[in-house]
Amino acid sequence: MTAAIGLALLAAGPAAAQDVIRHKIPNSDFPIARAVEVPAGKTTVYVSGAVPPVADPNAAKNTVAAYGDTKAQTVAVLTSIEKTLKDLGLGLGDVVKMQVFLVGDAAKEGKMDFTGFMEGYRQFYGTAAQPNLPARSAMQVAALVNPGYLVEIEVTAVRP
Repeated sequence: MTAAIGLALLAAGPAAAQDVIRHKIPNSDFPIARAVEVPAGKTTVYVSGAVPPVADPNAAKNTVAAYGDTKAQTVAVLTSIEKTLKDLGLGLGDVVKMQVFLVGDAAKEGKMDFTGFMEGYRQFYGTAAQPNLPARSAMQVAALVNPGYLVEIEVTAVRP
């Protein structure tokens, strides 16, 4: 009897323990997870911060005009992260943690353009095609490596 119970627990336990659990924010449709639980035994993949590629090669080098506004940079960075994840056999739905660094935009009186960021972000997260939401932090920073960068994003993913 004890052996049968042990076998039943072993058979049921790993299947349940394998799932990443994403806790939604109560009474909210904001597209981030309140928390994410990663079970033991999962492989965690840390993806280095990604910055936008040049969007307009005719614009002055190292300027916001060369890389685009916050929304355009967000879309470009998340597209780059999506490619990196794909190269690793992962997808955006495997991201469990995201850290977003936004530079104050001179066009916004030096404040970060959180609305522009969210417009770009919502193209990738909280959609019917990609409902898995990461835990996420967004912060304004004084500067990034290139004066034209307004956005840098780093993610942590878990191999399914």
